[in-house]
Formats: sequence, structure tokens, C-alpha cells
Amino acid sequence: MKTIPIRFLSLLFILLPVLASADSPILVPAWQTQTVFQQPESVVYDSQRDLLFVSNVNGAPNEADGNGYISQLSVDGKLIEQHWLTGLDAPKGLAIVGDTLYVADINQLVVIDIKQKKITKRYPVSDAKFLNDVVADVAGNVYVSDMFTNTIHRLMKGTFEVWLHDDALEYPNGLLLEGDNLIVASWGNMTDGFVTDIPGHLKTIDIASKKIQSLGNKTPVGNLDGLESDGEGNYFVTDWMIGKLLHISSDGTSSTLISLEPGSADLTVLPQQKLVIIPIMLSNDIVAYRIK
Repeated sequence: MKTIPIRFLSLLFILLPVLASADSPILVPAWQTQTVFQQPESVVYDSQRDLLFVSNVNGAPNEADGNGYISQLSVDGKLIEQHWLTGLDAPKGLAIVGDTLYVADINQLVVIDIKQKKITKRYPVSDAKFLNDVVADVAGNVYVSDMFTNTIHRLMKGTFEVWLHDDALEYPNGLLLEGDNLIVASWGNMTDGFVTDIPGHLKTIDIASKKIQSLGNKTPVGNLDGLESDGEGNYFVTDWMIGKLLHISSDGTSSTLISLEPGSADLTVLPQQKLVIIPIMLSNDIVAYRIK
């Protein structure tokens, strides 16, 4: 197994300002990888194998250039295999169901057999523009956000199709299944490229009725990307453009936990290890914080 030493945390990294409110969780630096990744966008934990999968865009995020790949990383930040699986374009969101890894790759959902380490299926979407996050429910149904078209697709019983299309999604990025609801981290209304005139906020979708509601009073929060539960009814959320980790309560109130770098993307949370792990897409590394 090939491993790399973890970079010593700089004083700046250790003393990053914590701007959270008094009732927010306290996070302290745990580890940071060396700069070996190539635009890491998403991290997902594989509980069966006790390791992390990392998607590497490695090029333009909407270009089918064949440069994208998946890496494996240990939960303590050591590189296991950088090019674990290649043959992708610009892979982003990841989700695991059993021995299957699902990957959002621009305009297709890619299915990977983890044990065989190979792609077994591709579900193309002719009018998709920017498939982004992926999440799976307990029944194995897979939901995928298409950020640029205000669409959420669903893979159910072998059929991958539009589940919901609505401009009220406001450019959906991160997804989280929570009971009977799908929580959505919206980017906000774009005006020039990824720039927004009104930043996004969290939304909830009732899965049965597909009714969309804002979490809280629609107060703009940021250009939201990664979204995970904190296990207490609130959420860890990244702001990609500014670069920060937010803590958003169930009423939509937001506070900044940690100032990061721009490109803070699709994080994962490991409750048992009390870790929050965040890929930093523009600096090509991954940072981890321990929840105290």
C-alpha cells in the first residue's frame, strides 16, 4: 500500500478564526493532506472498507475530457491509491450503496462495482448540464442534482429519470436525505458564470408531495455546496465561492464555523470518529476537523 506523510499543519491552519455562535459545535484541526489531488470535489466514507473515496475533476468541470478519476484515502489522511479508478470526465458527487459507488459525471450517472474496481453501468441524460451531488436512500434509490437546469433526477429500479424540475430549487447543489424529506443546498441565482445576485440557502422537499419549502425565512446564506447533518437536527454546509464551513440550524440560522479557502466542496461527516472532512477543490488538498 502506498502512503504519503501528512503535511505538518501550519500555524495559520491551526489558528484559523472560529466565528461560530456559542451553541455551535467546536471543531479543531485533525489533519491535512499533501497537495496531490487534482481538483478534489467530493469525499464519501465507505464504512465496509473503512476508507474514503475522493472524486478528482482534473480539468474543466463541465468538459468531457476523460481526465477525471477516483482516489482512495484513509480516514487519517494517508493516500491509499491516487488513481484507483480512471475513465471519467469531471466526477463530482459520490454515494455508496453496498458494494456500489455512484458518481455524478457531467451528464451521466456512473455506476462502479467497488470489489471489481470497474465501471458496470452508465446512465446518460441527454439534456443534463452539470450533474453534481448524489445521495441514496435506505431502499437504494439514488437522487442526483443537476445544478444548471434546476433538476433532480432519480434512479429507481433501473430507471434514471427526472424526479423534479423547478426553478424554485435555485441551482441545487448539495443533497441530504433526512426522513421523509430531501434537503437541498442551493447555490443561488446565477448572473455571470457562477456569480450570483442572490446567494442560496437550504431548502426542504417533501419526497411524497415534492413540495419545496425554504428552511427559515429565505435569508441568503451563501453559494452552498456540501451538505451533511450534524446529528443534532442541524447541518454542516460549505460555501464554495468564499470558502467556509457553515453551521445552519433547523430554522435556517447560519453561523460560520471555520474560514477555509475558496473551492470548499462536498464534505463528509463521520459521526463515530467525530470528523468533518472537506475537499478544497482549488488548492488540491483535503482538510479534516475533529468535533469536540
